[in-house]
Amino acid sequence: MAEDVRAEMVSTVFQVVVAEGDHVNEGDAVVVLESMKMEIPVLAESAGVITSIDVSVGDVIQQGDLIAVIS
Repeated sequence: MAEDVRAEMVSTVFQVVVAEGDHVNEGDAVVVLESMKMEIPVLAESAGVITSIDVSVGDVIQQGDLIAVIS
């Protein structure tokens, strides 16, 4: 079953930690967001393989925007 990783707040993509095809475990960082000069890691909620990355460094994303998909 696929898991959508979505933004919890308006922020800027500071770092993309994983690439498509990478295996992640529950709790691994997928991306790091920046908001109000704070760096906020976005963590995988389940283990799996990254099937898509839908953001790039510097992108401004809105709450609910798709960041990545883990299958």
